[in-house]
Amino acid sequence: MFNSSEYPKPLIEAQFMAWLEKGRASKIPYEYLLIIWDDLEQEYLPMYVENRASIQGYEKYGTSPAQQLLVAAYDLYSESRVG
Repeated sequence: MFNSSEYPKPLIEAQFMAWLEKGRASKIPYEYLLIIWDDLEQEYLPMYVENRASIQGYEKYGTSPAQQLLVAAYDLYSESRVG
């Protein structure tokens, strides 16, 4: 995933699938998985949120010099990308 020059490095699909499963298995009723790029750690991190409004609080990758930036958001159950 993220195998293009738009992103800092690829994400292994098995890792992505593990993050989806972890979010679904949580006792907290999460709805979305956010893929966050941490510029200091040079790693992707998972973030889970309960509603779509929570996604708005993250700055998008490529638009800000912040340390942690939103790369993509996915519905945990349909696995579709949300905008």
